[in-house]
Amino acid sequence: MSSENDQVVLTDQRRYPQGVPSWVDVTQTDLAAASEFYRGLFGWELTHVMPSDAPDAYLVATLDGHDAAAVAPAGDAEGTRWRTYVACDDADATASAVAQAGGAVLIAPADAGPGGRTATCADPQGAVFHLWQAGRRLGAQVANLPGAWNFSILHTSDPGAVLPFYAAVFGWAADPELGAGMIRVPGYGDHLAATVDPRIHERQQFAPPGFADVVAGVMPDADPAQAGWQVTFTVADRDESVSAAERLGATVLSAADTEWTREAVVRDPQGATLTLSQFAPPEW
Repeated sequence: MSSENDQVVLTDQRRYPQGVPSWVDVTQTDLAAASEFYRGLFGWELTHVMPSDAPDAYLVATLDGHDAAAVAPAGDAEGTRWRTYVACDDADATASAVAQAGGAVLIAPADAGPGGRTATCADPQGAVFHLWQAGRRLGAQVANLPGAWNFSILHTSDPGAVLPFYAAVFGWAADPELGAGMIRVPGYGDHLAATVDPRIHERQQFAPPGFADVVAGVMPDADPAQAGWQVTFTVADRDESVSAAERLGATVLSAADTEWTREAVVRDPQGATLTLSQFAPPEW
């Protein structure tokens, strides 16, 4: 994805480099009800992309024709939750690196049709994430606009203990000068400048060095119920989106204002939690 709060529409040919979170989907027990909820909340169009003879459905959500996220059936042991996928050049090699670094490969790499190859993994503290080796499905093609994915944040009881794992597997770096919780892939800003966001460095000239490389976040959180990867979506107006979510059957768990955002954590009608974030810098 692009750096946090950079509002850009990506091209439908955008490929993600190794180590960059590239896709999110939500598992639900009732796909029709989930489609109604997220269509009403974010304005998504949802399309069934699996072959007609496939045993399961997979609904890709688009905004103005650009892939944004997806809705998938919940497995018996999985429950309803938002899932984050990290791009990799070789899912098999990256899964091996996960095991060597002290993580676990919960579901071995396997082809997801012509879309790509995926695996389900967990870090040493048990936070589940997914690998995505892109085939036809390159990942999210729109980011940081209302209704689109903004950021994925790892909630963990001990960031210092788990970050070396992600550094070993994906090359992630956490630099104190960027502020608490910012994870970057060195060189990612230059990749964006050379591909889909040529003015990123000029636009961020007052930001700390390396900010254009930021791809994810990490947050200390002692609450076991919040442990794992959580997803944030951009909204135009936090309060209006919260009201819409409640009308559609969601539960509001919390709301807070930061220096740059107005946020709310909501639980959708089937139990998956997500954060709604309105970009509201101080000069606004």
